[in-house]
Amino acid sequence: MIVGERHMKPASRTKSVGTKVTEAEYARLEACACEEGLSVSEWCRNVVLERTHGDRPTEAEQVTLAEILALRTILLNLHFAVARAETITADAMQTIIERADRDKVKKSMERLGLDNSGQGGKT
Repeated sequence: MIVGERHMKPASRTKSVGTKVTEAEYARLEACACEEGLSVSEWCRNVVLERTHGDRPTEAEQVTLAEILALRTILLNLHFAVARAETITADAMQTIIERADRDKVKKSMERLGLDNSGQGGKT
């Protein structure tokens, strides 16, 4: 420690928040906590406090972005094909749609700075 530098003592946790869950719900919480190497209590604290910051996108926002990115993928593929004077068959169109649907969640999570499980934070 440098002379004159003070370490700040972390704030003492004196308040408690609790809830009752079913066995199945607790197992899900335990699995999520285990994935991050945390106790259930620490994981729940992190999730609840993260939610209060308001910087995580809502599920509706995530779904909306995923759909917009899928539409963008479809539109760009069709535009590129038309620019090359190609004819789009029904099978080719279906392939484009399936690829856009398959990749949309991954792409939206990347754009939002979240890991693919939705548990990560913004980077």
